[in-house]
Amino acid sequence: MKKLAAYLGKYKWPLLFVALLSAMSTVFSIIGPRIMGKATDVLYAGLMNRLAGSGSVDFDKIGKILISLAVLYGAGAALSYLQGFVISHVTAKVTQKLRSDIFNKMHRLPFRFYDKTTHGEVLSRITNDVDTISQTLTQSLPQIISALTTVTGVTVMMLGISFRLTLVAFCVVPVSMFFVVAIVKKSQKHFKNQQKHLGEVNSHVEEMFGSHAVIKAFSKEEESVETFSRYNDDLYTATQKAHFLSGLIMPVTSFVRNLGYVAVCIVGALFATKGTISVGDIQAFLQYVRSLHHPVSQISNISNVLQQTAAAAERVFELLLQEEEVADRPDAITINRDSSAADTALSKHIRGQVRFENVNFGYTAGKNVINNFSACINPGQKIAIVGPTGAGKTTIVKLLMRFYDVTQGSISVDGNDIRLFKRNELRSLFGMVLQETWLFSGTIADNIRYGKTDATDEEVQRAAEFARADHFIRTLPGGYNMVLNEEVSNISQGQKQLLTIARAFLADPQILILDEATSSVDTRTEQLIQKGMESLMKGRTAFIIAHRLSTIRNADLILVMNEGDIVEKGTHSELLAEKGFYANLYYSQFETAG
Repeated sequence: MKKLAAYLGKYKWPLLFVALLSAMSTVFSIIGPRIMGKATDVLYAGLMNRLAGSGSVDFDKIGKILISLAVLYGAGAALSYLQGFVISHVTAKVTQKLRSDIFNKMHRLPFRFYDKTTHGEVLSRITNDVDTISQTLTQSLPQIISALTTVTGVTVMMLGISFRLTLVAFCVVPVSMFFVVAIVKKSQKHFKNQQKHLGEVNSHVEEMFGSHAVIKAFSKEEESVETFSRYNDDLYTATQKAHFLSGLIMPVTSFVRNLGYVAVCIVGALFATKGTISVGDIQAFLQYVRSLHHPVSQISNISNVLQQTAAAAERVFELLLQEEEVADRPDAITINRDSSAADTALSKHIRGQVRFENVNFGYTAGKNVINNFSACINPGQKIAIVGPTGAGKTTIVKLLMRFYDVTQGSISVDGNDIRLFKRNELRSLFGMVLQETWLFSGTIADNIRYGKTDATDEEVQRAAEFARADHFIRTLPGGYNMVLNEEVSNISQGQKQLLTIARAFLADPQILILDEATSSVDTRTEQLIQKGMESLMKGRTAFIIAHRLSTIRNADLILVMNEGDIVEKGTHSELLAEKGFYANLYYSQFETAG
């Protein structure tokens, strides 16, 4: 909650204004019983005089008191309305800023964070946890301010009526607060567990929904339901314990409050018989006693919300305080794509030479997946990286684009260590087509244009033609304007791959990375795409990761990896002649050596 309070410090003036409005509204309601007590005294005195035959009830004075009371309560209602309007506006701004900060933070987090955190967990923090904070600001914050103002104002009014009765009334307040604090301490850990298990449930549902077809295909419905039931049971247990404990606050404090109320009634009656306090003052004091305990009841009612908010805020700020990617150097190299421009310390035209020097890397400390990797790729060369699954091929690409930084050694582009570049500029050099396609809900044209946002319709169409995607796009309803749904399930996997290839064509990068780029298309389409890629790769450095070794026969250099090491390198014919690891991989894909 301290971190949340510090975050809300940016909005201290609007929140102080809300506090002022709430305090003024509460003060008006506090003054009301005292005025009503005066009206009671006038009425009581008038009735007594009338019974004694010495006077009558002063209804004019009572009427004036009631009018002033109505004005007071009317002003309090207007201030309450204004306070509600302001707090709703402030809450909307805080929620908007908090979500923006989380979303922006997500783009600055290193890839290792997403390796160990599920998508559903992140979504739960940006939706459920932020919503919990928003509800607290809208509903509970004004109640807390009102409670504090009520305690202060009521105490002053009670002291003005009777110091001794005030002491009697306040005897039960410490007892009530003792029970409240004790119960809150017990229930807080359960509210934290509730938010944690809610994230697990959301994560599982998101994962199962996204993989629904796979679950059906492998008949894993029962296992999925069992896992969900386990997470749901954990959430139920934590929620039940949290709300049961917080629910004890209300009956316990009500019992203590009623004992205090009875004590005040008895002592007040004794004082009234001695003539040390008027009937109107007793009436007002009893109202104040109820008002004094009302803030405790308010805190009781919102204690579970406050504890949920504390747990939600802890999770949100845990994300916001995560370690970010290493910042770009102040003197980072920028990219000048104008080949005629002179090179300077901060400007470099990229030709496409890539060098790996003694690169070591592991996703976890002490467990390397790349060991002493060295290679030099000249501008315009087509380099194939092959090897069995888990050999480290895709990891090399992640290091090249600085999704991760090397543990030891260095990677350079045109003689410059890639850590000297700005990340966004470095990554703008590369065009990627990955094994896993990524498309978003929108038109096909917009998905292709993602590679170059200012591209014209003609450029988009030309890129689709290069990728051999234009023909199937025109057969779809709407053509280039067809809208892909949220799951991108209204086109086939092969068609998705063709669109990502068209996107790479449109980006026109200096260096190409093709990670199993044709793995989801048929052999005939693959041959067509290969022809288009040949023209795209002319004059550009290209890295090709492939399991189908027949597709990389024309590579200028083939790097054969196994368990993080380069075990062989050379051209296709040279490696076959060696009859080593590559030859075994190659011939294993065919019935005969040929």
